[in-house]
Amino acid sequence: QHFQVYLDSSRSCKLTNNILQTYCQFYFSSFKMQALGCGCVGQAVLSRGAHGGTMTIGVGFAMAVTVAVYVSGGVSGGHINPAVSLAMCVTGRLKWTKLPIYILAQLLGAFVGAAAVFGIYYDAFMEYSNGKFEVTGPNATAHIFATYPAPYLSLINGFADQVMSTAVLLLVVFAIFDNRNNSVPKGLEPIAVGLLVIVLTCSLGMNSGCAMNPARDLGPRLFTAVAGWGMEVFTAGNNWWWIPIVAPMLGGVLGAMTYLIFIEIHHSDAEPGEENDVYDKYELTNM
Repeated sequence: QHFQVYLDSSRSCKLTNNILQTYCQFYFSSFKMQALGCGCVGQAVLSRGAHGGTMTIGVGFAMAVTVAVYVSGGVSGGHINPAVSLAMCVTGRLKWTKLPIYILAQLLGAFVGAAAVFGIYYDAFMEYSNGKFEVTGPNATAHIFATYPAPYLSLINGFADQVMSTAVLLLVVFAIFDNRNNSVPKGLEPIAVGLLVIVLTCSLGMNSGCAMNPARDLGPRLFTAVAGWGMEVFTAGNNWWWIPIVAPMLGGVLGAMTYLIFIEIHHSDAEPGEENDVYDKYELTNM
């Protein structure tokens, strides 16, 4: 009886406002991705390689994406990337009025996720560079939170890098959730997305860390700006900061449209009753 009373009281706390419910789901999924993903980077950097490296970062961040999609996929659709949300709007799978809400929640979740990593590893940050928060140099720690270009990378090459990697990301994501293609079994889609992130990081991560997510980059960069690293986080790398914001948005739309034009529209006509299944599947689970 006591357990039943507890259940009844917990249900009374359920959010009934759809907008607020969606916002909370996006916030927590983005927070979880950022906290776990940047935690992998922080552990590797702050331990000077003793507790991680390139592979642990790549696999860890990819699994953080998987976990985040599982957490929010049933309610909000699992969008943790503004580039995905924009591509969904452009292809008619998401209402444009929802886009600002999604992006705001994604940014805020990423910002707070970065703050959580900073708090957990605060003593390690102090020990690593004697209390100095540096953006560049041998004791740089800003790259734990946001991406920065390799010394050899030009802005044009970096822009092309982010457009291509995000285009491939969205093209394959559309394929994963397309019931009329060789789709992934229902419930395993987030794992497929995680494996996709791993291969993209392993193949296209050298130039600038393969952000492919404006919220994942801008939210933590804003945190570092106010947490002690200063405005150099926006001027470093020849004013690199805008590349991981603009290029993934363009690349996401390019990848989604490429899939629709060259693959999806060439599917054979759906049998009666199958069309709804396709669009249900796109609720990623709204992808």
